[in-house]
Amino acid sequence: MTTDIIARCRSIAAAHAHLDGPLLPVLHAVQDHIGHVPMAAYPALAEELGLSTAEIHGVVSFYPDFRTEPGGRRVLRVCRAEACQAMGAAALGEDLKARLGVEWHGTTEDGAVTLEPAYCLGLCACAPAALVDDRPVGRVTADRLERLAREGSA
Repeated sequence: MTTDIIARCRSIAAAHAHLDGPLLPVLHAVQDHIGHVPMAAYPALAEELGLSTAEIHGVVSFYPDFRTEPGGRRVLRVCRAEACQAMGAAALGEDLKARLGVEWHGTTEDGAVTLEPAYCLGLCACAPAALVDDRPVGRVTADRLERLAREGSA
């Protein structure tokens, strides 16, 4: 971990410190800027926000959208909620894991794609649904998702 990344995390925390309950906005901003919330930055974030490193860790580990390691260049989130499951999302997820050679929360060896589960994307009428990065895609198939994730365009 470079001192530049820790300095950037400190700067982000300081910019949000005036908010009531700034931790979630800080963690989102750190992940937006760095691509993940590095565990090595927990002490600096805790110091800036007047929290313990355990509090930082607790929040990061509780919410599944936060990553402590860099994700792939593309993040593929497949809905695992009931409506999508009823439309084949379980088989879709298994097919994608096999095609990409990763488990849930895993990143392909080439660093291209991270596969993550999501629990309801609000696209129930278009099930099964997914997000390619932050772009919603409905009525997906494994072929289409793999192509979109690898091509980088939805």
